Amino acid sequence: MEEQRRVQSYLHESTEDPLTKRCETVLIERYLEQFYSEFRNLLTDDKQDDLARMYQLVSRLSNGLGELKKILEAHIQQQGLAAVEKLGDDASTDPKLFVQAILDIYRKYHALVMTAFNNDSGFVTSLDKACGRFINDNAVTKSSKSASSKSPELLAKYCDILLKKSSKNPEENELEDTLNQVMIVFKYLEEKDVFQNFYTRMLARRLVQGLSASDDAEAFMISKLKQACGFEYTSKLQRMYQDMGVSKDLSEQFREHLKQSNIVLDIDFTAQVLSSGSWPFPVQPAFNIPPELERCVQRFTDFYTGRHSGRKLTWLYHLSRGDVIYHAASGSRYVLQSSTYQISVLLLFNQSTQFTVGEMQEQTQIKLDTLVQVLGILFKSRLLCSDEAVSENDLQPKTVVKLYLDYKNKKLRVNINAPMKSEVKKEQESTEKHIEEDRKILIQAAIVRIMKMRKRLKHQQLISEVLAQLSPRFSPKVPMIKKCIDILIEKEYLERVENEKDTYQYLA
Repeated sequence: MEEQRRVQSYLHESTEDPLTKRCETVLIERYLEQFYSEFRNLLTDDKQDDLARMYQLVSRLSNGLGELKKILEAHIQQQGLAAVEKLGDDASTDPKLFVQAILDIYRKYHALVMTAFNNDSGFVTSLDKACGRFINDNAVTKSSKSASSKSPELLAKYCDILLKKSSKNPEENELEDTLNQVMIVFKYLEEKDVFQNFYTRMLARRLVQGLSASDDAEAFMISKLKQACGFEYTSKLQRMYQDMGVSKDLSEQFREHLKQSNIVLDIDFTAQVLSSGSWPFPVQPAFNIPPELERCVQRFTDFYTGRHSGRKLTWLYHLSRGDVIYHAASGSRYVLQSSTYQISVLLLFNQSTQFTVGEMQEQTQIKLDTLVQVLGILFKSRLLCSDEAVSENDLQPKTVVKLYLDYKNKKLRVNINAPMKSEVKKEQESTEKHIEEDRKILIQAAIVRIMKMRKRLKHQQLISEVLAQLSPRFSPKVPMIKKCIDILIEKEYLERVENEKDTYQYLA
């Protein structure tokens, strides 16, 4: 500014522009290579004021900032990769640690771009590109079997930790701020459909098991996902919420029906009715429900089918749970929070204090591998024991299992409903399979939309348009797109144009 005033005071105004350009060439442009080299050092040493001065100097040149943007992008990516790698194996098992490491890097360089680089759109783009790269491709994703799915899975698990009831739950305002931070990481995910699948399954469990910390926080997160990806992305999540509201009303009606009919159930029984198309729960093989529960199930089935003719209820016993009261030999009374499978096994011991594994399997009709895991949890809880087996791996059909008569616990209400290994593994496999099936449907829908509008397209052009249309959701692989084109040709949505092998035509 001082130099400009001198020019205006002592020189003719026509010399100002040429003189300014000459000074910029001599004092800045000739030293650009040194600036670029020093820029790396300033980034490493976090010299924000010096970086701001360098930005103001180099921004005077029409093409000076391009190299600085590239250097910043490479630096942020390298810092992000180093931060994730530093966490070691803990990052793949601790979602909070993984997400916080990403957010620390983002916040640091976002603040730098805002202040030192004056929120320049080019530097914002460099930040976005770098974050997208290290979030989707890092030490954690490389060590995973399904590399591209790991970051979305860990982010969904972090959301589950935040939204599940816990003694460590933050205040409502703090939770919303944290969820806003989660959405920053979500923005950079390439495979948003993977996050959707994991998030849907975890939300479903929170709702069914009554584990949501806050309905407002759940609704807030769904609204944020809807803003980011549109109505279709969250339609299942919203339908699940509606089902829970309808279930609540239905439970009230069932209680009123029992009251009016003068029917007294021996146990406090509540059923949740979920629409099969909205919930990600697989149907499990049937088993013999304990007689103590059978009457309640039958009463509710009769009540529901009487109100909704033509509808069929499929009971998901593997997701059901209840409380069992155990009167121990010591005289203490314990309330055991159990799964339905655990209840069916424990209630057998009202008849006798010991059974073989084969006898239990015959009476409950629970699959043997599942029964063995159920018994393993009851062994660890010290409710059951065996002279022949130390752990679930030693259990055989002829192994005798006894009720542990000296059971003691400091707590009078004990939660023994721990997830089984096979359940967790099956859910993981089911999620991955579901993602692949969903992707095929989305690719086919995109191809049909494009071809309906264009009528006729070259192969490469169709591939490019499908990639562009689906990139906000996930990155489809070209072989999968080709496979989907072949499926649609078989279904007679498209046809290859005669004498033009690489051209497709839409069939109305």
